[in-house]
Amino acid sequence: MKHSSSSGLVYSTETGRMCPDCRQPVAQCSCKAKAAPVGDGVVRVSRQTKGRGGKCVTLVKGLALDTAALSALGKQLRSACGSGGTVKDGVIEVQGDHCDLIMETLTKLGHQPKRAGG
Repeated sequence: MKHSSSSGLVYSTETGRMCPDCRQPVAQCSCKAKAAPVGDGVVRVSRQTKGRGGKCVTLVKGLALDTAALSALGKQLRSACGSGGTVKDGVIEVQGDHCDLIMETLTKLGHQPKRAGG
């Protein structure tokens, strides 16, 4: 059985997931700082009910922030609305229809949000 020099430890019970590039624990990864922000800079606020069992969710897309700043902004928006939510794949999801409140909060924070969808 051949062992490749490029193969490395993917998971460790001691530290959890390992980064395949720098071979450090994901929490201490040195190559994630090089990752470019996902958003295009145009902040779009919309609401969606599709595929959620009729429940309404407000989405914030297009923020050109890194993952740490995006999750911090998501926490600010959720606390401003007084509801729950999450950050998935560069999109902030806030439970409920809070488009106007989120747009107002983003404007105060220095962003220029646009309303997307109907």
